Amino acid sequence: MLHATGFQAPDAFLFLEHNGVKTIVLSDLEFDRGRKEARVDEILPLSELAREVGGQPPLPVIAAYLLRRCNVRRVEVPADFPLGMARVLEKSGIVVAAVEGHFWPEREFKTAQELAHIRRALRIAKAGILRAAEVLRAAKIKPGGKLSWNGKRLTSGIVRAEADSAVLRAGGAPEGTIVAGGIQACDPHERGHGPLHAHQLIIVDIFPRDARTGFFGDLTRTFVRGRAGEAQRKMWQTVCAAQRLAVRLIKPGEQGASVHRAVQEFFSAHGYPTLRKGGRWTGFFHGTGHGLGLDLHEDPRIAATVFRPRQVFTVEPGLYYPATGGARHEDVVAVTKTGCQRLSHLSLPLEL
Repeated sequence: MLHATGFQAPDAFLFLEHNGVKTIVLSDLEFDRGRKEARVDEILPLSELAREVGGQPPLPVIAAYLLRRCNVRRVEVPADFPLGMARVLEKSGIVVAAVEGHFWPEREFKTAQELAHIRRALRIAKAGILRAAEVLRAAKIKPGGKLSWNGKRLTSGIVRAEADSAVLRAGGAPEGTIVAGGIQACDPHERGHGPLHAHQLIIVDIFPRDARTGFFGDLTRTFVRGRAGEAQRKMWQTVCAAQRLAVRLIKPGEQGASVHRAVQEFFSAHGYPTLRKGGRWTGFFHGTGHGLGLDLHEDPRIAATVFRPRQVFTVEPGLYYPATGGARHEDVVAVTKTGCQRLSHLSLPLEL
């Protein structure tokens, strides 16, 4: 909806494009703001349509009424369109056809302005990563590997709060920030909880939304507060090398699945096979990356595409072994005419 109308609203609203005319239906709360901000041809007040229907009709009933009033008998909707609304429309005699993939295919290919928005969102994510690193670096190492910061035991929650505060100050909206250390980091979507420890791998993954534009940034770095062991350092270096390999391979016409396989084979050749041990996966068991834009995980995934110019992807190989910990390194690239360009730049050491 943001792509189609340029209008951000906290609640759902109706959009219809019919005979080349873009119409939205807004509540009284949003009507005046919509007239100033929305890039559409027509804005209808929800309250007036509700009065025409009678009673207190729910939004799906109003949608069906609007379509009948416009003599529309068939609509195309996104694949994730609400099922309940679809059924109300169908009961009203309207054929509902779901469109797979991007509802507006051009959304996959970013304009110069959209690339600028993504760069800004990445700067917001960078502010969060830098603050997390700052807090970890300032933490004191106590006996037994305990970490203390500002006189308190340092926890994942404290680092996350500090990182999220930096994101907010930079103009972003933090969503699900990951600060996970030790064995917790071996579950890629574990947000992290409880005390952090010195000399352990700590994954910091920050993926905020820019509050101004709605675009997402997504960056991951792995740290050790204190001294990294040989196995930890080797694993981190291998992950960084795998990311460099993937970035080199991304170019127009290349199969994304081939890039993903190349990363898998690189890890295996360097002594990091992907295996299921003790009921859990170890090694590299997630995708090499995903599309990024107005959604955090936007179609297509790297493994499901043939690269074309102006696509934007995260590149985030990782390794996860409970005996060593987890390491992931994530940046964002845009596919160009000859290869790809990094949109994120953040050089930080493993040891803090």
